[in-house]
Amino acid sequence: MEHNEKIQAHLVSVWRESKKFFSVGGREGMLVLTDKHLTYVHKTESKMNWWKAITQRQVINFIKSKDTMIRHDGYDEKELSDDLENSKNVELEFDDIKKISFEEKTWGSALYLEYEKDDKKENYQYAIAQDWVKYPIKEPTKFMKVDWAPFVQYIKERQKFTE
Repeated sequence: MEHNEKIQAHLVSVWRESKKFFSVGGREGMLVLTDKHLTYVHKTESKMNWWKAITQRQVINFIKSKDTMIRHDGYDEKELSDDLENSKNVELEFDDIKKISFEEKTWGSALYLEYEKDDKKENYQYAIAQDWVKYPIKEPTKFMKVDWAPFVQYIKERQKFTE
């Protein structure tokens, strides 16, 4: 993350699943869109109480408006920079992204991302969870219907090349 970089969108309770053959399960995290990068934060230093409040507020926001270009109080560029020190979190330059699209499903809205970083091709599906089951393992039971179009458009407009 660069010193003058600003967060444009911040989504919590994002469920990421690999689209590789024989891949099972997923992970919860945050998608953070800055003016120069797309970041998936799986390990955050943010407090649990903050996380619970923000996920509930985000559900209410998405019921009112489906716009994904939102930001949350209590998480800014400093927290993002701290979280990026953890190597489990992924920071992508827009030109690392080979394909980005979205689709409306009966269960919710899915964002598809194919990228290449460190000579590894990755392919993921992202969706915003509304409800969770916590036992035996934490998994989403219900997803939100959101508008990924402005999110995807923001990235595509800033890519130097597209396929």
